[in-house]
Amino acid sequence: MSNELNGAPELALEWHRAGRGAVLATVVETWGSAPRRVGAQMVVSGDGQIEGSVSGGCVEGAVMVEALEALEDGRGRLLEFGVSDGDAFAVGLACGGTIRVLVEPVGAVLNEKVLADLVLARSERRAVAYVCDPETGGGALVSDGFVERFRMDRSGVEDDGLFVAIHNPPLRVVIVGAVHIAQALVPMARIAGYDPIIVDPRSAFGSEARFPGETILDDWPDEALEAVGLDGRTALVLLTHDPKLDDPALHVALRSDVFYIGALGSKRTHAKRVERLQADGFSDAEIARIHGPVGLDIGAASPPEIALSVMAEMTEVLRKGA
Repeated sequence: MSNELNGAPELALEWHRAGRGAVLATVVETWGSAPRRVGAQMVVSGDGQIEGSVSGGCVEGAVMVEALEALEDGRGRLLEFGVSDGDAFAVGLACGGTIRVLVEPVGAVLNEKVLADLVLARSERRAVAYVCDPETGGGALVSDGFVERFRMDRSGVEDDGLFVAIHNPPLRVVIVGAVHIAQALVPMARIAGYDPIIVDPRSAFGSEARFPGETILDDWPDEALEAVGLDGRTALVLLTHDPKLDDPALHVALRSDVFYIGALGSKRTHAKRVERLQADGFSDAEIARIHGPVGLDIGAASPPEIALSVMAEMTEVLRKGA
Protein backbone atom coordinates (compact mmCIF):
# COMPACT_ATOMS: atom_id res chain seq x y z
CA MET A 1 0.00 0.00 0.00
CA SER A 2 1.76 3.08 -1.18
CA ASN A 3 1.73 6.38 0.65
CA GLU A 4 -0.46 7.75 -2.16
CA LEU A 5 -3.34 5.62 -0.84
CA ASN A 6 -2.98 6.66 2.84
CA GLY A 7 -6.04 5.76 4.97
CA ALA A 8 -8.77 7.09 2.65
CA PRO A 9 -10.61 3.75 2.15
CA GLU A 10 -10.75 3.11 5.90
CA LEU A 11 -12.02 6.61 6.60
CA ALA A 12 -14.60 6.43 3.81
CA LEU A 13 -16.02 3.21 5.25
CA GLU A 14 -16.08 4.67 8.76
CA TRP A 15 -17.88 7.84 7.67
CA HIS A 16 -20.37 5.93 5.53
CA ARG A 17 -21.28 3.53 8.33
CA ALA A 18 -21.61 6.43 10.76
CA GLY A 19 -24.27 7.91 8.49
CA ARG A 20 -22.24 10.97 7.54
CA GLY A 21 -22.00 10.03 3.88
CA ALA A 22 -18.66 9.51 2.15
CA VAL A 23 -17.18 9.98 -1.30
CA LEU A 24 -13.82 8.63 -2.50
CA ALA A 25 -11.95 10.73 -5.04
CA THR A 26 -9.07 9.03 -6.86
CA VAL A 27 -6.53 10.32 -9.37
CA VAL A 28 -6.89 7.98 -12.36
CA GLU A 29 -4.71 9.72 -14.97
CA THR A 30 -2.11 12.48 -15.08
CA TRP A 31 -0.23 14.40 -17.77
CA GLY A 32 2.74 16.69 -17.32
CA SER A 33 4.03 17.54 -13.86
CA ALA A 34 0.82 16.71 -12.00
CA PRO A 35 1.08 17.34 -8.24
CA ARG A 36 0.11 13.80 -7.16
CA ARG A 37 0.64 10.34 -8.59
CA VAL A 38 -2.06 8.19 -10.15
CA GLY A 39 -3.82 6.39 -7.28
CA ALA A 40 -3.67 9.32 -4.85
CA GLN A 41 -6.94 9.57 -2.91
CA MET A 42 -8.99 11.90 -0.77
CA VAL A 43 -12.26 11.28 1.01
CA VAL A 44 -15.07 13.80 1.44
CA SER A 45 -17.83 13.49 4.04
CA GLY A 46 -21.41 14.60 3.52
CA ASP A 47 -20.83 17.51 5.88
CA GLY A 48 -17.81 18.75 3.93
CA GLN A 49 -14.84 17.30 5.82
CA ILE A 50 -11.84 16.42 3.65
CA GLU A 51 -8.95 14.07 4.33
CA GLY A 52 -6.19 13.17 1.90
CA SER A 53 -5.22 14.94 -1.31
CA VAL A 54 -5.49 14.56 -5.07
CA SER A 55 -3.50 17.62 -6.11
CA GLY A 56 -1.55 19.01 -3.19
CA GLY A 57 -4.10 21.81 -2.73
CA CYS A 58 -4.76 23.00 -6.29
CA VAL A 59 -8.21 21.51 -6.98
CA GLU A 60 -9.40 19.99 -3.69
CA GLY A 61 -12.11 22.64 -3.29
CA ALA A 62 -13.58 21.92 -6.71
CA VAL A 63 -13.44 18.17 -6.09
CA MET A 64 -15.28 18.63 -2.79
CA VAL A 65 -18.12 20.49 -4.54
CA GLU A 66 -18.43 17.73 -7.14
CA ALA A 67 -18.23 15.06 -4.43
CA LEU A 68 -21.12 16.58 -2.50
CA GLU A 69 -23.19 16.73 -5.70
CA ALA A 70 -22.32 13.09 -6.44
CA LEU A 71 -23.42 12.14 -2.94
CA GLU A 72 -26.74 13.87 -3.57
CA ASP A 73 -27.49 12.41 -7.01
CA GLY A 74 -25.86 9.01 -6.36
CA ARG A 75 -23.75 8.97 -9.51
CA GLY A 76 -20.04 8.70 -10.08
CA ARG A 77 -18.23 11.12 -12.33
CA LEU A 78 -14.85 11.68 -13.94
CA LEU A 79 -13.42 15.17 -13.48
CA GLU A 80 -10.59 16.75 -15.44
CA PHE A 81 -8.48 19.63 -14.20
CA GLY A 82 -5.63 21.56 -15.74
CA VAL A 83 -3.20 22.59 -13.01
CA SER A 84 -1.80 26.01 -13.93
CA ASP A 85 1.89 26.82 -13.71
CA GLY A 86 1.15 29.19 -10.83
CA ASP A 87 -0.80 26.63 -8.86
CA ALA A 88 1.85 23.98 -9.53
CA PHE A 89 4.61 26.30 -8.32
CA ALA A 90 2.63 26.90 -5.12
CA VAL A 91 2.78 23.17 -4.30
CA GLY A 92 6.46 22.81 -5.17
CA LEU A 93 6.47 21.95 -8.88
CA ALA A 94 8.23 23.70 -11.74
CA CYS A 95 5.28 23.51 -14.14
CA GLY A 96 1.65 22.48 -14.30
CA GLY A 97 -0.15 19.48 -15.74
CA THR A 98 -3.52 17.82 -16.14
CA ILE A 99 -5.23 15.32 -13.84
CA ARG A 100 -8.37 13.24 -14.04
CA VAL A 101 -10.15 12.42 -10.80
CA LEU A 102 -12.79 9.72 -10.35
CA VAL A 103 -15.46 10.59 -7.80
CA GLU A 104 -17.36 7.65 -6.23
CA PRO A 105 -20.06 8.07 -3.58
CA VAL A 106 -19.93 5.13 -1.18
CA GLY A 107 -23.07 3.01 -1.23
CA ALA A 108 -24.60 4.42 -4.40
CA VAL A 109 -21.60 3.75 -6.68
CA LEU A 110 -18.77 2.25 -4.64
CA ASN A 111 -20.39 -0.84 -3.12
CA GLU A 112 -20.10 -0.93 0.67
CA LYS A 113 -19.12 -4.62 0.69
CA VAL A 114 -16.42 -4.03 -1.91
CA LEU A 115 -15.06 -1.18 0.21
CA ALA A 116 -15.25 -3.30 3.38
CA ASP A 117 -13.42 -6.15 1.64
CA LEU A 118 -10.75 -3.69 0.52
CA VAL A 119 -10.29 -2.37 4.04
CA LEU A 120 -10.06 -5.95 5.37
CA ALA A 121 -7.46 -6.91 2.75
CA ARG A 122 -5.36 -3.88 3.66
CA SER A 123 -5.53 -4.75 7.37
CA GLU A 124 -4.48 -8.32 6.63
CA ARG A 125 -1.57 -7.26 4.38
CA ARG A 126 -3.12 -8.84 1.28
CA ALA A 127 -2.37 -7.21 -2.06
CA VAL A 128 -5.52 -6.45 -4.07
CA ALA A 129 -6.47 -4.28 -7.02
CA TYR A 130 -9.67 -2.28 -7.39
CA VAL A 131 -10.74 -2.40 -11.04
CA CYS A 132 -13.43 -0.14 -12.48
CA ASP A 133 -14.64 1.95 -15.41
CA PRO A 134 -12.99 5.34 -14.79
CA GLU A 135 -15.96 7.15 -16.32
CA THR A 136 -18.48 5.85 -13.80
CA GLY A 137 -16.68 3.98 -10.99
CA GLY A 138 -18.31 1.12 -9.15
CA GLY A 139 -15.72 -1.63 -9.57
CA ALA A 140 -14.61 -4.93 -8.05
CA LEU A 141 -11.57 -6.32 -6.23
CA VAL A 142 -9.15 -8.78 -7.82
CA SER A 143 -6.02 -10.41 -6.46
CA ASP A 144 -4.72 -12.08 -9.63
CA GLY A 145 -3.05 -10.57 -12.66
CA PHE A 146 -1.50 -7.11 -13.03
CA VAL A 147 1.90 -8.54 -11.99
CA GLU A 148 3.87 -5.56 -13.25
CA ARG A 149 1.54 -3.05 -11.60
CA PHE A 150 1.75 -4.85 -8.26
CA ARG A 151 5.55 -5.03 -8.40
CA MET A 152 5.89 -1.36 -9.33
CA ASP A 153 3.10 -0.07 -7.02
CA ARG A 154 1.69 1.54 -10.14
CA SER A 155 -2.02 2.27 -10.51
CA GLY A 156 -3.28 3.31 -13.93
CA VAL A 157 -5.57 2.85 -16.91
CA GLU A 158 -5.19 -0.37 -18.92
CA ASP A 159 -5.31 -0.63 -22.72
CA ASP A 160 -8.93 -1.76 -22.46
CA GLY A 161 -9.81 1.49 -20.68
CA LEU A 162 -10.31 0.02 -17.21
CA PHE A 163 -8.71 1.76 -14.23
CA VAL A 164 -6.65 -0.39 -11.86
CA ALA A 165 -5.94 0.95 -8.36
CA ILE A 166 -3.17 -1.06 -6.72
CA HIS A 167 -3.44 -1.58 -2.96
CA ASN A 168 -0.21 -3.17 -1.79
CA PRO A 169 0.68 -3.77 1.86
CA PRO A 170 3.28 -1.36 3.24
CA LEU A 171 6.88 -2.38 2.59
CA ARG A 172 8.82 -3.75 5.57
CA VAL A 173 12.44 -4.61 6.18
CA VAL A 174 13.40 -6.92 9.02
CA ILE A 175 16.99 -6.33 10.09
CA VAL A 176 18.64 -9.07 12.14
CA GLY A 177 21.60 -7.57 13.98
CA ALA A 178 21.46 -4.13 15.56
CA VAL A 179 24.96 -3.18 14.42
CA HIS A 180 26.45 0.02 12.97
CA ILE A 181 25.22 -0.78 9.47
CA ALA A 182 21.70 -1.14 10.86
CA GLN A 183 21.93 2.33 12.39
CA ALA A 184 22.52 3.73 8.91
CA LEU A 185 20.11 1.36 7.14
CA VAL A 186 17.05 2.12 9.30
CA PRO A 187 16.73 5.84 8.41
CA MET A 188 17.46 5.09 4.75
CA ALA A 189 14.74 2.44 4.72
CA ARG A 190 12.26 4.88 6.26
CA ILE A 191 13.02 7.48 3.58
CA ALA A 192 12.43 4.82 0.91
CA GLY A 193 9.03 3.97 2.39
CA TYR A 194 9.82 0.88 4.45
CA ASP A 195 8.72 0.11 7.99
CA PRO A 196 11.90 -1.22 9.67
CA ILE A 197 11.86 -3.91 12.35
CA ILE A 198 15.08 -4.63 14.25
CA VAL A 199 15.73 -8.07 15.70
CA ASP A 200 18.56 -8.74 18.14
CA PRO A 201 18.45 -10.77 21.36
CA ARG A 202 21.58 -8.95 22.56
CA SER A 203 20.23 -6.12 24.68
CA ALA A 204 23.45 -4.11 24.45
CA PHE A 205 22.96 -3.86 20.67
CA GLY A 206 19.20 -3.61 20.25
CA SER A 207 18.61 -0.73 22.64
CA GLU A 208 16.30 2.28 22.53
CA ALA A 209 19.35 4.52 22.89
CA ARG A 210 20.86 3.17 19.66
CA PHE A 211 17.56 3.05 17.74
CA PRO A 212 15.27 5.69 19.26
CA GLY A 213 11.61 5.25 18.45
CA GLU A 214 12.11 2.09 16.37
CA THR A 215 10.51 -1.34 16.73
CA ILE A 216 13.07 -3.63 18.41
CA LEU A 217 12.42 -7.32 19.08
CA ASP A 218 14.76 -9.04 21.53
CA ASP A 219 13.55 -12.57 20.74
CA TRP A 220 15.66 -15.20 19.03
CA PRO A 221 15.53 -14.43 15.27
CA ASP A 222 13.43 -17.41 14.18
CA GLU A 223 10.88 -16.72 16.91
CA ALA A 224 10.81 -13.03 16.01
CA LEU A 225 10.26 -13.73 12.32
CA GLU A 226 7.45 -16.16 13.06
CA ALA A 227 5.80 -13.50 15.20
CA VAL A 228 6.24 -10.77 12.58
CA GLY A 229 4.82 -12.91 9.78
CA LEU A 230 6.80 -12.79 6.55
CA ASP A 231 5.18 -12.01 3.20
CA GLY A 232 5.94 -10.82 -0.31
CA ARG A 233 6.23 -7.17 0.77
CA THR A 234 8.93 -7.92 3.35
CA ALA A 235 12.70 -7.85 2.96
CA LEU A 236 15.13 -9.56 5.34
CA VAL A 237 18.67 -8.29 5.95
CA LEU A 238 21.08 -10.28 8.13
CA LEU A 239 23.95 -8.29 9.61
CA THR A 240 25.27 -10.28 12.58
CA HIS A 241 28.04 -12.43 11.00
CA ASP A 242 26.99 -14.99 13.63
CA PRO A 243 25.55 -18.31 12.35
CA LYS A 244 23.77 -18.81 15.68
CA LEU A 245 21.64 -15.75 14.87
CA ASP A 246 21.62 -15.66 11.07
CA ASP A 247 20.91 -19.33 10.36
CA PRO A 248 17.67 -19.62 12.38
CA ALA A 249 16.38 -16.53 10.57
CA LEU A 250 17.33 -18.03 7.20
CA HIS A 251 15.51 -21.26 8.01
CA VAL A 252 12.28 -19.28 8.38
CA ALA A 253 12.87 -16.84 5.52
CA LEU A 254 13.81 -19.42 2.87
CA ARG A 255 10.43 -21.11 3.34
CA SER A 256 8.56 -17.78 3.12
CA ASP A 257 7.52 -15.34 0.40
CA VAL A 258 9.90 -12.51 1.36
CA PHE A 259 10.97 -10.68 -1.80
CA TYR A 260 14.56 -10.13 -0.68
CA ILE A 261 17.06 -11.92 1.56
CA GLY A 262 20.47 -10.36 2.05
CA ALA A 263 23.25 -11.63 4.31
CA LEU A 264 26.39 -9.74 5.32
CA GLY A 265 29.72 -11.49 5.02
CA SER A 266 32.58 -12.21 2.64
CA LYS A 267 32.39 -14.72 -0.20
CA ARG A 268 34.16 -17.21 2.05
CA THR A 269 31.64 -16.59 4.85
CA HIS A 270 28.78 -17.06 2.40
CA ALA A 271 30.27 -20.30 1.05
CA LYS A 272 30.29 -21.71 4.58
CA ARG A 273 26.70 -20.48 5.01
CA VAL A 274 25.69 -22.36 1.87
CA GLU A 275 27.33 -25.55 3.14
CA ARG A 276 25.42 -25.35 6.42
CA LEU A 277 22.11 -24.78 4.67
CA GLN A 278 22.73 -27.67 2.30
CA ALA A 279 23.44 -29.90 5.29
CA ASP A 280 20.15 -28.68 6.81
CA GLY A 281 18.26 -29.89 3.74
CA PHE A 282 17.72 -26.70 1.76
CA SER A 283 17.84 -26.98 -2.02
CA ASP A 284 20.20 -25.06 -4.28
CA ALA A 285 17.23 -23.08 -5.64
CA GLU A 286 16.18 -22.05 -2.14
CA ILE A 287 19.71 -21.07 -1.15
CA ALA A 288 20.14 -19.08 -4.37
CA ARG A 289 17.54 -16.62 -3.07
CA ILE A 290 20.14 -15.26 -0.63
CA HIS A 291 22.07 -12.21 -1.76
CA GLY A 292 25.46 -12.75 -0.22
CA PRO A 293 27.62 -10.80 0.18
CA VAL A 294 24.75 -8.40 0.74
CA GLY A 295 24.29 -5.26 -1.38
CA LEU A 296 25.24 -4.09 -4.86
CA ASP A 297 28.95 -4.08 -5.56
CA ILE A 298 29.61 -0.33 -5.47
CA GLY A 299 32.88 -0.58 -3.55
CA ALA A 300 31.17 0.33 -0.27
CA ALA A 301 33.52 0.63 2.70
CA SER A 302 31.83 2.47 5.58
CA PRO A 303 28.62 1.37 7.34
CA PRO A 304 26.55 4.10 5.61
CA GLU A 305 27.92 3.10 2.20
CA ILE A 306 27.15 -0.56 2.87
CA ALA A 307 23.63 0.42 3.97
CA LEU A 308 23.25 2.39 0.73
CA SER A 309 24.34 -0.64 -1.32
CA VAL A 310 21.78 -2.79 0.53
CA MET A 311 18.95 -0.33 -0.15
CA ALA A 312 19.94 -0.19 -3.82
CA GLU A 313 19.90 -3.97 -4.15
CA MET A 314 16.59 -4.27 -2.31
CA THR A 315 15.09 -1.71 -4.67
CA GLU A 316 16.46 -3.49 -7.73
CA VAL A 317 14.99 -6.83 -6.64
CA LEU A 318 11.64 -5.26 -5.68
CA ARG A 319 11.17 -3.37 -8.93
CA LYS A 320 12.92 -5.62 -11.44
CA GLY A 321 12.44 -9.03 -9.87
CA ALA A 322 15.06 -11.44 -8.55
